[in-house]
Amino acid sequence: MFLSFARLCVGVLLLCGLIDSASAETRPSAEYDVVVAGGGIGGIAAALQASRLGVSVLVVEPSDWIGGQAIAAGVSTMDDLSRLRSGIYLEFISNLKLYYDAKNKPMGTCYWDPRSVAFEPSVGQRVLYEMVSETRARSKRPFDILLSATVARVEREDKTVTGITLRRKREAAEEETIKCRILIDATEYGDILPLAGASYRAGNSSTPFLDRNSMIQDITWAAVIRKYPSGIPPHLRVRRPLPGYEEAKRNYESYVAPKGSNFKGVYPVELPVNFVSHNAYRGLPDSSTPWSYDGSQANWKYITKSGVNWGNDYPGKASWNGRAGLPVQYLEDEALRAQVEKDAFVKTLHFLYYVQNELRENWSIADDEYDNAEPPAAALGLPEEWREIARRMPPIPYVRESRRAIGDYTLTSSEILRNSLSYRDGQTSHEFDDAIAIGGYILDLHGANTDSDMEWSLGEKAAFATLNRPRGPFQVPMRILLPSNIEGLLVAEKNLSMTRLAAGALRLQPICMMTGQAAGALAALSIKDGVSPRDFPPVRVQRALLEAGVVLSLCKYSDVPPEHPFYNSVQLSNLHGLIEPVEPPHAPSYNISDLDDPVLAMATINGADKGIFGVDEMVTREEMVVMLNRARVASRTSSGRDVDENEWSDKTRFATRGLFADAVASAFGFHGSEPGKDDSPGRRNIAIAPAHRFAEAVNALDSLGILDLYRSARDFHPARPITRGEAAEILMKAMTTLAPL
Repeated sequence: MFLSFARLCVGVLLLCGLIDSASAETRPSAEYDVVVAGGGIGGIAAALQASRLGVSVLVVEPSDWIGGQAIAAGVSTMDDLSRLRSGIYLEFISNLKLYYDAKNKPMGTCYWDPRSVAFEPSVGQRVLYEMVSETRARSKRPFDILLSATVARVEREDKTVTGITLRRKREAAEEETIKCRILIDATEYGDILPLAGASYRAGNSSTPFLDRNSMIQDITWAAVIRKYPSGIPPHLRVRRPLPGYEEAKRNYESYVAPKGSNFKGVYPVELPVNFVSHNAYRGLPDSSTPWSYDGSQANWKYITKSGVNWGNDYPGKASWNGRAGLPVQYLEDEALRAQVEKDAFVKTLHFLYYVQNELRENWSIADDEYDNAEPPAAALGLPEEWREIARRMPPIPYVRESRRAIGDYTLTSSEILRNSLSYRDGQTSHEFDDAIAIGGYILDLHGANTDSDMEWSLGEKAAFATLNRPRGPFQVPMRILLPSNIEGLLVAEKNLSMTRLAAGALRLQPICMMTGQAAGALAALSIKDGVSPRDFPPVRVQRALLEAGVVLSLCKYSDVPPEHPFYNSVQLSNLHGLIEPVEPPHAPSYNISDLDDPVLAMATINGADKGIFGVDEMVTREEMVVMLNRARVASRTSSGRDVDENEWSDKTRFATRGLFADAVASAFGFHGSEPGKDDSPGRRNIAIAPAHRFAEAVNALDSLGILDLYRSARDFHPARPITRGEAAEILMKAMTTLAPL
């Protein structure tokens, strides 16, 4: 029933033009503001955000599915340890929840924990397309998605990207050149970086001296399996193993066995586990059944749909020429990539045979998830009896490690640790002033995790996977989206400027969605203002993200909850140190992989995880000078002037709203009309007497929307003292508003 409904949805999407490459006649425009290479979870987030900010967008995706690792690769159990869900990621999860709530099905079905988040890939893709459709309906500019197409070349003028030449898989001889102003590499492998001539790292080496024998993490060709209580359909039952099965069997016997144990709630997991515990690890909701379950232990035996992504890492325990992981050559050599992915594909098929013929379970590939017309290329040459299973496999593998851009700044594991300790264990702020996302995960490497695999020149060692493990959520700085030697190119997904260990924490689905959203915001805003992304003030991207519902600051205040009208501006104040809090939080550090840390739980109960901003306290003139000069630095303004701390004799007096407005106008170069004359741009909410000494400044700020927190002159009242919350709100708007020429 659900399969028919899913097919109907896809048909509707085709009719609406959402799946753009479904027709061979579909042609993209000759020019877009932004081209996103890769329709993965980060690429679609980038495209959504860029389109919502008013620019034209084209997504070029090599497969027939969008959603990348989280959907097309079948890893739809969210690695979401921080549980700080915001922005497009929260929107995505919330839309999924609406779907499952209507079916009375929980999403907390994986990782042996009902607090987890999981969904069926087919439902995830449907929700993403709905988000695309809604964004298109609100946009006046094109937002196109081209499937089954790849970027063949990147067009450049000197060191500036000017467009792409794309090639369609279904029309191998045909190429099209498309101009763009910004190109975003959101591919699963970082394939745009070499095409653009950007410097990049792969493994522990970098261009131009790339060592193709250095190692990266395992890949996994995941699968979605389901239980068939009435017996496995004949076309999904396998009776003869594939070559290499005996070695694969020994591997799988070490992970899951008929007499394996139940997961006992402790790590590392005692192996082998039983099949029930295996399925509860990657358990998924099942839309094909009327009943429900979550990840509670009592429900494990009722789980009827799960992901296969555990013992099937490739090469896994078998290693590659005696070394754990895969060689960088996998990223660089298309022939080797194809062979590796075929071997990974077959390894997962071995598991299906193992389940049916060794474990004697009525489970097989899910017939209501992927229903490709043809099996993936990795299935080429398989016996015909495997065809119906192969074409229901995810269309792409789960690639954990890609090429990584070399930026002017490289994020390391030690900086992630330091940042995660902001406001913890008595420490103060270590927040990144250009933060554009918050994540939370361990430094997780699947293979290639020895000292010889690390970037020693960047200070990384294997032991840091444990020693530098984040002790709370951490921020991602905007600067790692910027390759150092190419203009007009941004990176997203796993292609950021970071070390391998840092990538171990930033490669997961939630944070890829968040950094993708930030890349889309930076691309759109820089285009609209005609400023290079490298020179674009992070504070302006931060405001756009905050207004899109993204949480950026690690600091929480009891007097500024998320519903507070100054919540966004107070976050911005935290990032740039504009206003010191009355009392910072005193949260303890904790093991981010332990959701039940008792010390953290008690601190949260006692409110120690939240400080006091003092949102309604008044601002002294001395404080005003400090915050204005810091705000000028953060805004990167060339207008106005620094505020002289000796400008006022009594610096301990409270600053009034009028005085603050006058100081802001002077500091940022906002000049209004002459007293008594109304020729400044915009609208007026506040009308004060033309003869008033602050009239010009107030008029200038009011006409630019900087004083929109006040509804009228009576509400504004220039002689009243300004509060810290009001000051933060005015500064946020001043820092992100261009001074009129």
